This record gives sequence, C-alpha cells and structure tokens, in this order.
Amino acid sequence: MTPALSERSNRGESKWRAAVPLLVGLLIALVPAPAGLAPYAWRYFAVFAATIVALITEPIPAAAIGLISVTFTAAFGLPFSPEQRADPAFRFPAEALRWALGGFINATVWLIFAAFVFAMGYQQTGLGRRIALVLVKRLGSRTLGLGYAIALSDLALAPFTPSNTARSAGIIFPVIASIPPLYGSTSGPSPRRIGGYLMWVAFAATCVTSSLFITALAPNVLAVELVRKATGVEITWTEWFVGFLPIGALLLAVLPWLVYTIYPPQIRTSTEVPKWAAGELTRLGRITNREWIMSALVVTALALWIAGARLIDPTMVALVGISLMLITRIVSWADVVGNTPAWNVLVWFATLVVLADGLNKVGVVDWFGRGASTLLAGRSPIVVTAALVALFFVLHYIVAGLAAHTTALLPVMAAAGASIPGVPVRAFAMLMVFSLGLMGVLTPYACGPSAVYYESGYLPRGDFWRLGLIFGAIFLAALLLIGLPYLD
Repeated sequence: MTPALSERSNRGESKWRAAVPLLVGLLIALVPAPAGLAPYAWRYFAVFAATIVALITEPIPAAAIGLISVTFTAAFGLPFSPEQRADPAFRFPAEALRWALGGFINATVWLIFAAFVFAMGYQQTGLGRRIALVLVKRLGSRTLGLGYAIALSDLALAPFTPSNTARSAGIIFPVIASIPPLYGSTSGPSPRRIGGYLMWVAFAATCVTSSLFITALAPNVLAVELVRKATGVEITWTEWFVGFLPIGALLLAVLPWLVYTIYPPQIRTSTEVPKWAAGELTRLGRITNREWIMSALVVTALALWIAGARLIDPTMVALVGISLMLITRIVSWADVVGNTPAWNVLVWFATLVVLADGLNKVGVVDWFGRGASTLLAGRSPIVVTAALVALFFVLHYIVAGLAAHTTALLPVMAAAGASIPGVPVRAFAMLMVFSLGLMGVLTPYACGPSAVYYESGYLPRGDFWRLGLIFGAIFLAALLLIGLPYLD
C-alpha cells in the first residue's frame, strides 16, 4: 500500500471510530425515555453509552474522550434535573464545575497514579530489573511457571492488603513490568511474545483474590455492612473465606493455564533466558544504595497498607512514598511530570468516575435494579437468585470502580432479592458480595488495577475488552455453578 493510500485508509478508519459512538448516543437519545425514568436522565444515559462505545473504538486517546464527555455533559447541565436548574438558590455554573472536577479528588484515582510513579522508581533504581531477573532465573524456563508465580504472589499479599490497587498496581505490576523486555517483548511491536500473557494473569488473578478474602478489597467490608442492613445476613471473615474457597481455589488453580490457552504467549519455553538472567545478576553485583532505599520505601508502604489502614489512608501512604522518592532523588520531578501514561490514566479514570457516578445521581442505576427485580418476581427462587447476581455483575459495565458499584447497586439489589418469596437469602447475599472482586475483570475502568494494566501497552485495546468479556463470563459461571449448590 502506498503512503497516500495508507493515509486515506487511516483517515477513513478514524472517521468510522468517531461515527459509531456518536450514532449510538444519538439513537438512544431519540428513543423516548422509558417509563419511570426522567427524560433528562435518559439523555444522560445516551451520553454515557456513547462515551463507553468511544472508549472501545478509541478514535482519540481515552483520556481525551473522558475529558470531552465530562466537560460537555457538565456544560449542558445533563446531570441536573430541570427543577434543580430552575431553583434560584441553585448556582448552576459553580455546581456544574464542581461536579465535573469531582473525580480528581477521588482517592483511588490518585492511588492508581501513584502506582505508575512506584513503577518508575523500580525502573530508575534497577530494583525492578533485579527482582525480575531473580524470578526469571528460578522460574523463567517455562512461561506458565512465571504465570503461577505471579498469581501466587498476589495470593500471598491479598489477605493483608485491603486495596487491590495498592497490591497489584503498586507492588506486583512494577516488578512484572520488568520481565517482558528480558524476553524481547516490548509494549509496542511485540507485546504478545510474553508481556500480554503476564499482564493479564496478574490482572485476572488480583480480581480472584479480591473476592477470596473480606480484607483483600476495601468495598468488601462496606458490602458486608450494606448486606446486613438490607437482608439481616451477617458474614464473618471466616464465613466469607470458607464460602468462596471452592470457587476461588479452582479459579486460581486454573487461571494461569486458562490465560495460557485463551491468550497464548509466543514464547512458551526458554532454557537460554534463565541462564542469561543468572549472568546478568552476576554482572549487576551487590544491591546499590538506591535499591536499598527503594526497597525500604516499598516495604514500609506495604506494611502501612496492611497494618495501618485505620491510621492512614492507603492513598496517603502512596503520596508519602512519592514524596520520599522525590526527597531521596529516586525519581526527579521532571520524571514525574514526564510520565505520560500516569497522567493519562489519572485524567480518564477521574472523568469516568464522575460520569459513572452521574448515572446514580440521575437515577438510572436505581431504575435498572428495580426494573429487573420487578420483572423477576414470581419466577423460580433459584432463577431469581442467579439472574439478580448475574445482573448485578453485568451492570458493572456502566459503573467505574468497585466502591461506587457497591454503594449504588448493592443495597437496592440485595433488598429486592431478599423480598422475593423463596429466595435463599443467605446464599443470595453471599453470592452478591463474592461477585465484587470478580467483576473488576470486565473493563479498563472496572477497578483500580484495570487502568494500570490497560495502559501498560502490553494489552491492546481490543484484546482487553475481549478478554474482559471472556474471563468475566468464566468468573460469573464459576460463581453461579459452584456457589449456588455449595451455599444453598
């Protein structure tokens, strides 16, 4: 293909990618608002749907899509009812701006940003490369072995780290990001050599471990309290662990192999790379002072994430860590400012958090949940249980972040399900809370770590959405097919 033809082809593809989300949004907006939903709420949903489609087709970078969507949504007052805007006491311009910028004070957004800076610290000091070389030396002869090592590392940290962003994005990701280049796998031309496999194993594994322990994910604790208020069911740490163990143990046991089968790496075995890694470790010599400092910062952050959650917020721990990295010159301010992926993630996740919160604000989320519960009334209790859990899971496509999903949807769905005669309330409640970590696998905005792995460059846009759908279906099937008979 000549350069001129290639350029015309690219322009045509770009126009198609831009036209599809606009068409989706327009078609939804032209349909009359369903019964029970205000017209302004339906128009808001049309904009949100167009935004999600644009994130999939990506005619422009995701951060730009999020910024444009939240800006125009706020400027035209879509999150606010006509009655609100007509109230003389309602200061529309100020409230619209406050709403649009609300995501930038979200703690998870800044924790995600901090994960990128931590990864940069690993890279700048050489600590990440050293740890990666050790792993490759011991386990690198088989790619599948590396996959299991990554999954087990997350499992070891999960019971004590109530933030999967801190655990996976802050600890696991910076280390494994140093492994693919050792095999000649880079985020640009060759992500499928080994990098894509390792990244998806790490991401999917943290979704499973987040559901395995009540203390592996902050929204889990909130979910237990919300379920208690909505259904009267109390769930202890042990009951949670024992209840999810058959599901979680099976998923973790097969996960690296499943990814190996569904998203196979091009490099499967290599006897030469572990030998080369051993030689590189010898050439690296003793650990440098900068590596010791970085190690101390990471261990301290991990200790505070595990034991200090009641004293200091995990995001504050990360920000303190960044500050100390700057003070000790592990990284420079120019390094932080120049970290384009970190700022990109911060902008697009912050804007998506706001847009998703808007769905709850205008009543769309509540309308979905109540409508589904009404439709299911009178059906078999087992069918109702499975359908409500599946709906709760799938609705995460329109919610950014697990905390928001828990707060907005869990009380409504739990109370609705518990009110239907014959539904096994305890099993239903446990399946609902167990699904929280698992649903984080669905989209690039489903949970904190998802944004980090999405921006790693090793998981192309189309692959991420496709794998999210496949593994979301696998996780949901395991939850229902194993969980329902086991808990009932």
